[in-house]
Amino acid sequence: MRRYGKHTDEDDIRTRPGRRNTRPRTNIRPKHEDAAEGLVLTVDRGRLTCLVEDRVVMAMKARELGRKAAVVGDRVALVGDMSGKKDTLARIVRIEERTSVLRRTADDDDPFERVVVANADQLAIVTALADPEPRPRLIDRCLVAAYDGGLDPLLVLTKSDLAPPDKLLELYGDLDIPYVVTSRAELDSGAAVARVREQLDGKITAFVGHSGVGKTTLVNALVPEERRRTTGHVNAVTGRGRHTTTSALALPLSDSDGWVIDTPGLRSFGLHHVDPSRVIHAFPDLEPGTEGCPRACSHDEQDCALDAWVAEGHADPARLYSLRRLLATRERKEGD
Repeated sequence: MRRYGKHTDEDDIRTRPGRRNTRPRTNIRPKHEDAAEGLVLTVDRGRLTCLVEDRVVMAMKARELGRKAAVVGDRVALVGDMSGKKDTLARIVRIEERTSVLRRTADDDDPFERVVVANADQLAIVTALADPEPRPRLIDRCLVAAYDGGLDPLLVLTKSDLAPPDKLLELYGDLDIPYVVTSRAELDSGAAVARVREQLDGKITAFVGHSGVGKTTLVNALVPEERRRTTGHVNAVTGRGRHTTTSALALPLSDSDGWVIDTPGLRSFGLHHVDPSRVIHAFPDLEPGTEGCPRACSHDEQDCALDAWVAEGHADPARLYSLRRLLATRERKEGD
């Protein structure tokens, strides 16, 4: 049945107002000056678990933040229900400026970077001395990401009861990286945990490592009240363990103001996002020598001024070798 007559005027036709047409357009956003401060502990399918004072609060990101995402370690501002009671939800309206960022890409040719952890003070790179075998190229890549993101690196070598650490430590000796060597027996007795804690107290430390190296086992020993399921299995063919940590999680160290952040096991660590020119900042003894470098020098080319600087005795040649080895990690895959 015809709803209108044969000759209708457009003004006679009823139209449903569109949502976009009824929403006022403005660039002015509320300041939320009364918002509460919180720390993001973990992220799971759009829901963020935050610590607000002494309460654990579930929250979601406010629409006004757009595509900007909060990650574990972010300091955020929240409004809404912050009682922490079941089935309540607060809203994250602001992500504070980050002091450091650990980022990675899936592969070196992947342009999409992923922020893994924010505001960490140091990066604990956990690697087993055997079962599975160490992967120095992956360690190098983690070091580059740490230097690029403003984190201090820490080497944690596990399973020293299966293989000695000397060869691997010699490889990184010229980088002056602090390290801790642990064994399974020492973890069980608590001796290794005490040595690791000395490096963690008062700091926010992100733990990374490929599967099967004992990373989550170590985190469980450090924070026993928040135990996470460990792998307990390494594939005999591939030498890789099963992933047991599926999302990053920040955990407080008991009797300390330090935090540990357990992250999922790594298969690869892409460095597409890294600007090689920033890596030199992690080598303060070499950085003055770059003043004579040509513009946009990669510090690994024929006209690099660092060669003459080191030859004149201003720095140890081993340090220049270490710098160039790290810079070359973007050109090599982890298994090379």
